[in-house]
Amino acid sequence: MGLQSSTMLKTISRRGLFAGALAGALTAQTRKVRVGLSGFDGHPEEILRVLPESPWIELAAVADDGSDPVARVQGLKNPFAAKATHYDALEDMLAHEKLDVVAVCNNDGRRAGAIRACAARKIDVIAEKPLALTRADLDAVYGAVKQSGIRLGMLLPMRFDPPYLAMRKIVAAGEIGEVIEMDSQKSYQLGARPEWQKHAATYGSTILWIAIHGIDLMLFVSGRRFTEAASMQARVGFPEIGDMENVTASIFRMDNGGAASLHMDYLRPESAGGHGDDRLRIAGSLGVVEYQESTGVTLLKKGAAPWTIRDLPPKGSVFLDFLNGSRGLTWGEIVAANEATLAAHVAAGSKGWVRIGNGG
Repeated sequence: MGLQSSTMLKTISRRGLFAGALAGALTAQTRKVRVGLSGFDGHPEEILRVLPESPWIELAAVADDGSDPVARVQGLKNPFAAKATHYDALEDMLAHEKLDVVAVCNNDGRRAGAIRACAARKIDVIAEKPLALTRADLDAVYGAVKQSGIRLGMLLPMRFDPPYLAMRKIVAAGEIGEVIEMDSQKSYQLGARPEWQKHAATYGSTILWIAIHGIDLMLFVSGRRFTEAASMQARVGFPEIGDMENVTASIFRMDNGGAASLHMDYLRPESAGGHGDDRLRIAGSLGVVEYQESTGVTLLKKGAAPWTIRDLPPKGSVFLDFLNGSRGLTWGEIVAANEATLAAHVAAGSKGWVRIGNGG
């Protein structure tokens, strides 16, 4: 099957990082890549966890940017964040620091504005997902990226996890034939939720916040496109979480006429091992490949016994990939994930099929 994984780059090349607005601004011999972190509400650990092994990256500054107080305190326990210059507002950080990249990890409602503020100063951005909550704001982000010429990445780290990298290789090798049907599950423990997730203005919806992972994985593994979406989402019980939906379901029409489905919930018991139960099943004309944590990656083909894939590719980093030129997550893939997710969100409100645009 040719499932041997390529060796991870031992040294991160800076050529990709400087392909856009940073071209010629830095070299490996002059200084480190200076990074600013704006907000602690998303997953800043995707940035912070690579710093101990990446001495060429400097976390120069952090901005609170309206972060949840608990998240801010937790984030500042990181030694790299603790020693960085601190600002209350993103605008102050941008005005006083010379940065090469800003990692935008604020709440969902503030994200589009933060990206545009960085673009206005021609600073590359890697942002939490989604990029925006509305059609108008998403188009404004696209416009800012195009006008400024910056590079914009997004925190979709699951596509760099070994099981999904293996599934992509299996599908790309033709082992299951033409992809015809896909199913994705995301089930999480509810736990204590920050205030910003309880309000639609700062959260958007559970489809916007969580579905984008499952959508991206289906697109990434299958190599197909989605053309239409239909959805529902609701909060059933749990009045303490406010506007936050705890159940969702979406279906997508694929470009070849096939179907894909995604369901999510915040109903996983605290007694369950681990915070989440993520599953992905890709069915094709010649077989099925599927993943769940309890069984691993399994390939099923006609006339053959089920095969559990043991030799998985190494785990990657979405942040290091961005700095290395976005080979593992392209701008086109970011646009596709945002467009399909926004369409699914809109469909939940309209109670009908919504066409998925090309965007960007």
